[in-house]
Formats: sequence, C-alpha cells, structure tokens
Amino acid sequence: MTQELFARYSFLLDRTARKVKQYAQHQFKAGEFDVTVDQWLVLKNLSENELLSQTELANLVFKDHPTLTRIIDLLCKKGYVERVPHPQDRRSFQLHLTDSGLEKVSELKPKILEIREKAWENLTPKDFEEFKRILDTIYQNLGGPSEE
Repeated sequence: MTQELFARYSFLLDRTARKVKQYAQHQFKAGEFDVTVDQWLVLKNLSENELLSQTELANLVFKDHPTLTRIIDLLCKKGYVERVPHPQDRRSFQLHLTDSGLEKVSELKPKILEIREKAWENLTPKDFEEFKRILDTIYQNLGGPSEE
C-alpha cells in the first residue's frame, strides 16, 4: 500500500472519529443532558466499576491527569461524583458515583444509545464484523492487547 493510501485512510479514520464526537456533543447540548461527552465517559466508567483511583479512570477514558481532574471537579460540583479517601493511602482518593450520578447515568443511557444508533444505521451485521476486525488489527498493531 502506498503512503498516499495510508494518509487517505488515516484522514478518513480521524475525520469520522471527530464527526462522531461532534455529532454526539451537539446532541448532548440539544438534549440538555447537563454533561459533555467527556463527562459522560467518566460517569459511564464509574458506573461500571465500584471504586476507581484517578489513575485507573484516566487509563479507561484516555485522558491525562490535569484534564481528568478538571472533569472530575465539574462532576463533583454537579453532585454526580464524590471523592472518597483511599482506605490504604491517606494521600489519595477513590472516585464513585453519588445517587444523583447513578440517576444521571440511567437517564442518559437510552439517549446515548439513540446517538450511537444514528452513527451505525445502514450498516449490516457483516459490516460490523469487518469493521471490528479492522479496528482490532489497527489497535493491536499499535501495541494494544488482544480482545480474545
């Protein structure tokens, strides 16, 4: 494959990823979700895990520590997330969802599903399998662990 094709496909991948996030962010604003896409990712990951350190959460949402700290600060201010002292390390804390945060996640899940369905409409099950295979291959080529 030529460098021109690599560049073209890389551009298409980047463009699509940006468009998906842009579309989702627009839907979040129009739907008055009270959170951004990045805040949603934090809420979703906290809802799927008991207690997480900021480092564990940063790895899950692919955010650096300063960015994640700002997101957490905003979510704490909104009453969706709490910092809990770490039981073994007085210098650190763990994060968990408040009751309000759990309610927000439950409220938003069906709306998020609608947003995702828009992006995936007109694709067949075969398209999904091939797309997954290609993305997994790219991920593994760059040192990501195998999903199998």
